[in-house]
Amino acid sequence: MLVDDDSDVRHATRQTLTLQGAEVNAHGSAESALEALDAEFDGVVVTDLRMPGMDGMQLFARIRAIDTDIPVILITGHGDVDTAVQAMHDGAYDFLAKPFSGERLWRSIQRAIEKRQLVLENRRLQQAAIWANKRDTLIGEAPAIRRLRQTMTQIADADVDVLIYGETGAGKDVVAHALHQASRRRERPFVAINCGALPETVIESELFGHEVGAFTGAQKRRIGRIEHANGGTLFLDEIESMPLPLQVKLLRVLESRQVTPLGTNDVRTLDLKVVAATKEDLGSSQAREFFREDLYYRLNVVTLRIPPLRERGDDIAMLFARFVGQAARRFQRPAPSFDQRTLAYLQRHTWPGNVRELVHFAERFVLGIPGLNEPSASIDEEAWFDSNEQPSSGELDGIRRAVASLEDGTISLPERVERFESEVIRATLASTQGDVKETITRLGIPRKTFYDKLQRHGIARGDFVK
Repeated sequence: MLVDDDSDVRHATRQTLTLQGAEVNAHGSAESALEALDAEFDGVVVTDLRMPGMDGMQLFARIRAIDTDIPVILITGHGDVDTAVQAMHDGAYDFLAKPFSGERLWRSIQRAIEKRQLVLENRRLQQAAIWANKRDTLIGEAPAIRRLRQTMTQIADADVDVLIYGETGAGKDVVAHALHQASRRRERPFVAINCGALPETVIESELFGHEVGAFTGAQKRRIGRIEHANGGTLFLDEIESMPLPLQVKLLRVLESRQVTPLGTNDVRTLDLKVVAATKEDLGSSQAREFFREDLYYRLNVVTLRIPPLRERGDDIAMLFARFVGQAARRFQRPAPSFDQRTLAYLQRHTWPGNVRELVHFAERFVLGIPGLNEPSASIDEEAWFDSNEQPSSGELDGIRRAVASLEDGTISLPERVERFESEVIRATLASTQGDVKETITRLGIPRKTFYDKLQRHGIARGDFVK
């Protein structure tokens, strides 16, 4: 970003830098430059020191208020060198005294760009670390989960409306909370509204608020939930359940970022991030019967799809181990040992209730309470293992060690997944005596994938043939 009030100098400098391959955004005033600048700016600001109105030092101070790590290079006359040196002490990246060569300026810009890219990359890595420590549904290495985390990192601080789409129990509320906690709004309210749980008789008052006397029984002034979220995040869960008349009013709020409580003509301006969640495909033609198309497109700036648990492969066992550990601490009981039946059930079950169902299963597992999804019953019905097909105690011990390692914070997540996968393959080979067809059937993977995994883990199938 080049800032100089002298049009001739600005044009010449821009031309020089463009020939070097730079993308130059030129401005004739500091005020104009500030309008185009935000904390996501990934380049360098080059500004003249002496300009009418807001000068270069004032611009530098304003840029530091936006982001202290944006590199600023000051262009000075000989009489302003002392001022520029002081600016360097205050955090300016560099200064060049007139006259200067285009090559000297370009070298300084290149170094500043490298610094800026390093700063932004570190921020992205720190943000990724935040996601890794968030709620349990964000843990995992399934491709869809990795894409989800990456997109969340990119939009956490962007003031865009977000639509979260996922099946019941997939963790839509968890993703909404994580977006809020990773944003600059984390210290402000996170206001969650279940649109399907509020009676139509009170939902308008709950959302927009009301003044005294707005309707019969309105004896006290009430701040609506939307206004209460001002400065923070408004989470509209089950947005597809909102009555059509209220969808019109919500659309107006989203477009204007203003709300008018019942019983008053006062318009109140809002600063909020709106996150909505749905289990329905609001973009389908069937959705037009219950959801406004214009509201859908207004919410659908960014859509986050949460994959169902059945699509998350090896993440299921890892999540289950985490939930078992949490349940054991909650109930103050020792975590039970895993056996092959449980592990096979985790992989074969389709988990229609998604993560919520897995959490409840882990709790029953810790409490020792049989239920409809008790693994032994389900697997016996499907004739997975009979009494002659149980893996050896040594193989079961290996699986238990692998599962225990999922809770081991001393090794990385990919290493935990690799260790677990290796032990499950070994145990299955042992129980089938190395029979390839039976092994891949039980593992539920293609033959080529099976042999690729054998090679990656250094497993010799012949060691299990008897």
